[in-house]
This record gives sequence, structure tokens and C-alpha cells, in this order.
Amino acid sequence: MKQLMNTSLKKVGEKERTAVLRLEMDYELATLFEAIEENDEKKIKLCKQKLEKIRQELLRLKAF
Repeated sequence: MKQLMNTSLKKVGEKERTAVLRLEMDYELATLFEAIEENDEKKIKLCKQKLEKIRQELLRLKAF
């Protein structure tokens, strides 16, 4: 029974984290768009790195 509760809590936590990551991804995409409009190469590179980290974490969460 305890293991079932832990599994349920883990799934809820993963859903919450996925929702947060999607919000972070939307923000970074908007920031990337602004950086592209401004032609700011440094900001573009930083946004792409952050988006890659978000993508990796989303993939990790979906794999379990």
C-alpha cells in the first residue's frame, strides 16, 4: 500500500513539474523571439541552451 501511495505522489509531482517546464519553455521561446528580432547573438545562444535543458528534462520525465 505504501509503495502505491509513493507511486501516485511521484506521478502527481511529475505532472506538476511538466506543467512548470512548459511554462518555462513558453517564456524562453518568447525571449528567443525577441533576441532574434534584436539580432542579439549572445542572447540567442543563451536561450537555445536553456531550451535544450528544458527539452532534456521533459524527455526524461516522459520516459518514466
